[in-house]
Amino acid sequence: MVEGGIAKADKTEFTECWRTTWKTPYIMRLALSAGIGGLLFGYDTGVISGALLFIKEDFDEVDRKTWLQSTIVSMAVAGAIVGAAVGGWINDRFGRRMSILIADVLFLIGAIVMAFAPAPWVIIVGRIFVGFGVGMASMTSPLYISEASPARIRGALVSTNGLLITGGQFFSYLINLAFVHTPGTWRWMLGVAGVPAIIQFVLMWSLPESPRWLYRKDRVAESRAILEKIYPEDEVEAEMEALKESVEAEKADEAIIGDSFGAKLKGAFANPVVRRGLAAGITVQVAQQFVGINTVMYYSPSIVQFAGYASNSTAMALSLVTSGLNAIGSIVSMMFVDRYGRRKLMIISMFGIITCLIILAIVFAQAAIHAPKIDAVESTTFAPNATCPAFAPLAVPNAPPSRWNCMKCLRSECGFCASGVQPYAPGACVVLSDDMKATCHSRGRTYFKDGCPSKFGFLAIVFLGLYIVVYAPGMGTVPWIVNSEIYPLRYRGLGGGIAAVSNWVSNLIVSESFLSLTHALGSSGTFLLFAGFSTVGLFFIWLLVPETKGLQFEEVEKLLEVGFKPSLLRRKNKAKDVDTA
Repeated sequence: MVEGGIAKADKTEFTECWRTTWKTPYIMRLALSAGIGGLLFGYDTGVISGALLFIKEDFDEVDRKTWLQSTIVSMAVAGAIVGAAVGGWINDRFGRRMSILIADVLFLIGAIVMAFAPAPWVIIVGRIFVGFGVGMASMTSPLYISEASPARIRGALVSTNGLLITGGQFFSYLINLAFVHTPGTWRWMLGVAGVPAIIQFVLMWSLPESPRWLYRKDRVAESRAILEKIYPEDEVEAEMEALKESVEAEKADEAIIGDSFGAKLKGAFANPVVRRGLAAGITVQVAQQFVGINTVMYYSPSIVQFAGYASNSTAMALSLVTSGLNAIGSIVSMMFVDRYGRRKLMIISMFGIITCLIILAIVFAQAAIHAPKIDAVESTTFAPNATCPAFAPLAVPNAPPSRWNCMKCLRSECGFCASGVQPYAPGACVVLSDDMKATCHSRGRTYFKDGCPSKFGFLAIVFLGLYIVVYAPGMGTVPWIVNSEIYPLRYRGLGGGIAAVSNWVSNLIVSESFLSLTHALGSSGTFLLFAGFSTVGLFFIWLLVPETKGLQFEEVEKLLEVGFKPSLLRRKNKAKDVDTA
């Protein structure tokens, strides 16, 4: 007997999800209302990529200082670390619904602060508030959906949260494009986030608390009333019995270790089931970030410019394609996560990610090698005081001007004015300034400061798209599904919070270091580094993460009591036992 009735794992599939929700639309109402938290999560992580291009135009200090750009992006991540940590405690103490409502208020405050920010430091403050909301929503939305879903369709329903995250990112790029030519560009982009926060607040106000949390707090009648709206009449009693057994076991545990936060934290790490759950949950969350995905989502317009597309509008339009592919991948995840399983999807996804990252590293390396040469004569005669200071032969005795190319020019913190004859011909290496950009454009030429014109640029876009295609169905959504179902009820908020903190700490490390890494290692070296991290992540996912498809929460707990070993290691152990015998 599984949670919500008898359900064979091999028959769970995407169509079952829609069949069930069609018969019981209340389930989808709960999932979509909570999933707006995922939409906000996606919007606020995606919108900054386009807004940053225009923030740099309004504030010269942001344009000059890459650390300030990284701080504007990553402060939302820093806030998310705090939000996820506190959110775990709030979830267990005050409930999933209250956590979502608090997250909405934080989203709204952050959006208003950013929209009216008079200086970069105020934008950073707004990003921190948004981060608090993102951190709470990132763990609470999938948790609420998971606890309000029958086991046989739980994966697909939690995937709706992943779909709304990627949908939010796609929506953010549409908004970015819509406001490109509007006065106040980035203010509108960042301020729009307040609208879905208000919508979710209103919807969640009318919805109930998680039935499992209510049962855990001895509000049994309320829990039953909600379960009766979710399950067929003949399945409610079995679900109530499963909840009763789980809660009684946890209360016995609580009587021994206590109910304070410190006691619960100590009890979590002393409990082998929770420890094994955390090992799996933290592994998938850290791996999700160290494949480099959020550098792609935060900086995709910048990456597109690294590939040789100088226009802000072009960069954002091409980034919209990658975001759209991410959303499509989430739909694929919904279709297959309950059919083929969480573990298999993640492993296949990681193999694809590693392949794409290695190819991207090769493409960017070739683009750097074959970047247009520098025309020494034009560079020194382009305009008065226009020559890049580092280009003077005496200043670089080991690199005479004849060996310079566009990439060397940009690494010297100068700009490249492309040839007016054809885009890949030698051009001028000039000072990096808005005036010089205007002068270059006035002559019908393109000014590059982040990347160089390249015949390989389209390949970078193609494999960036393929990277998203293989990432989204597996590593994009599955880590959140795993973390919504792998912990015992008593520790679910705490365990999910710890794993979410690990995700956001990893996110902060990756996003804060990305621009510095590209400056130090180049785009090629950075993508190759991510390929190395991804290989390590693949190994630990294979080693530590069990398959949980189609299992009720209590069955997952029993699986972790025994401990998980990959089939290859189990076969080796059996072979050793045979040899010993």
